[in-house]
Order: sequence, then structure tokens, then C-alpha cells
Amino acid sequence: MKTSNFTLICLAAAMLLASCSQNEVRMHTIVHEDGSCTREVSYTNVMPKETRDSLWADSTGLSHPLPETLVNDSLSQWHTDIGPGDSVTTTFSRHFPSAEQMSQATPLLLNGSRLQSKATLEKRFRWFYTEYTFTEVFTCVGDTFPLPATDYADKETISFWFTGQPNLLEGMSGAEAAQKIEEVEPFVSKWLNDNLFKVCFDYIESHYDAIPHPPVSREKFVELHDSLFATVMKDIDNILDVEPQKSLHDFFHSDAYNVFFDDHTPLGEGLNQELYKRLNILWLNAPYSLTMPGTVTDTGSGLLHDGTIFYALTGERLIPGDYVIKATSRVSHTWAYLVAILVIALAVFSFFKGRKK
Repeated sequence: MKTSNFTLICLAAAMLLASCSQNEVRMHTIVHEDGSCTREVSYTNVMPKETRDSLWADSTGLSHPLPETLVNDSLSQWHTDIGPGDSVTTTFSRHFPSAEQMSQATPLLLNGSRLQSKATLEKRFRWFYTEYTFTEVFTCVGDTFPLPATDYADKETISFWFTGQPNLLEGMSGAEAAQKIEEVEPFVSKWLNDNLFKVCFDYIESHYDAIPHPPVSREKFVELHDSLFATVMKDIDNILDVEPQKSLHDFFHSDAYNVFFDDHTPLGEGLNQELYKRLNILWLNAPYSLTMPGTVTDTGSGLLHDGTIFYALTGERLIPGDYVIKATSRVSHTWAYLVAILVIALAVFSFFKGRKK
């Protein structure tokens, strides 16, 4: 089975970031009948028993490091659960008077900043029931990439690739669906390759004065952009397979640019941070679950299981546009049914009483 170049790049990105990434963060939202909300975030650490005992021995229980994608200053309560094997799950929670206030304190971080979202809750009284519609919109982060994906494919195709919507595979057989994906993948892979190359190139160009003895002037370096890209990517599909020091040496016959690819130098560290800004988006994965009051009637793009709705909140889904989580539920009014029955009973009683007279 063929693995797409885009998938390979994402897997390589995951491996690159694994050393500085923490465990996956899961986020759960509970909407209450009074309009208030509770936000819970949890993550699981795997550690031997002796390490667990030492970590949870202090009075706060929080001597262990938090995941890099989580900030807990907006979450007031916490508890831990010992799971099977060597796992320890930590859960933070906080109650908010409204959905709007909850979204202002989103605990997820991306590149050191809060992931922006706006949540609303609409309540509609319908006598026999109250209808609740919860919406949370997470802000698009696609502009973090210097080159927009829509330069490489149409808007619908890009949205399908990153979010699954619109479903361009509807009605296709497995073979037809595979062929369609193979047709789209090269455009997306090129988009990512071009972006990562541009990030590196632009960073070198903006710090050109820091190079002691550059083989060419800044102006000439900019002029050689396309030629350098063609040479570096010759016979290579995945830019993360490139050996930058060797490639630049072969092209310029100089080691002057090696300083940008040495993690122990300020320039190398700076370039890594610029690359991580983009790769972190591909790495972001925060499964989102939602519990609504009453009976769920519409899950939006989520899947309902045992009364909880599950959504895939990933960085990729934030690339083509805002990501919308939306669900609707109904809470039945028992008293309304009792009132209706009483009214009907009184009407029937009055009817028969009138006939007797």
C-alpha cells in the first residue's frame, strides 16, 4: 500500500517534535441546563510506579511538567487517576457562567499562544421542551504558512483534504476514492514542501548580515531562489529528507550557511523555531468531546456515542478555515405535559358536566 508524501512528511514532523512534545491533551465540554458550562482537559502520563509515587507525593500533586499544548491557569480544579499499567491521568476542570466566558479561557496552546475560539449557547423555549444549540468556532491558523494552500488547489479540494468536508468521495467505490486521493496528494505535498523551503530561505535571507563570509551577496542569494529549490528538491519528494548543509555546500561551494543548521547556535535555534511554528500545526491533536443537556438531536460533524459527541480537533482542520463544533439537544418539560393533560382532563370533565345539566 502506497503511503502519501504528505503523510510521510507529517510522520517525520511528529518524530522531529516527539522529543519536545508531551502527551496528547483531550478536551471535554459539558453544557448545563442553566446555560453554564464546565470545561475539562485531561492527559495521560506513562511512568513506572516508583516515579508515580514520587511525583504525586507533594501537596499540590503538580510537580510533573504539563504538556506543551496546555495552560492550566484557566482551570481551577484537578484530580488524578491511576490507570492500567503505568499510566496516570490528570484532569483539570473549571465551571463557567457562560459559554462565552469559557471560550475566552481556552486552555489549549499552539506555538505558545492560546488557541482562539468563540463559543455561544442559544436556548429556545418551545413549551414542551427547551432547545439548546451550542457552537464553538476555533480560529483558522492557515495564515501561519506563508504560502496559502488555495494557490495549489481549489478551495473545495483543500477543505476536503484537511477536514473531510465537502465529501468529494461520496458515491465513489474504494478504487475510485483511492484514485481521487492520489490525484490530490501531490498538490498538498508540494504546498507543504514549498512552505518549509520558503521558511528556511526567508529566514536565511533576513539574517544574511550575520553570515561572516557569504559566497554571494544578499541580492544574488534572493535571485537564486528558484534554482536553489530545483537543485535541493531534485529526485526528492519529501523536503525533510534533504540534507541542508550538504545541499547548500554543493550549490554554493561554501559552508557559510552551516550555522543555520546547527541547533547549538542562535541562528540554528531561531530557524528551528520558525519551522516548528508550522510543524506544530500538523502535530496538534486535541480530541474534543461534548455533553449536551437532554437528548441530542443534531451532532454537526461529530459522532454520538453513549450520550457524548466526539469531534476531531486537529491543527490540519484549522488550516483551510475556522473549525466549527456545533450540536443541538432538547430537554423535555415534564410539567408541560402534566399541564396539558390537566387542561385536557378539565375540558373533558367540563364537557360531560355540561351535558348532564
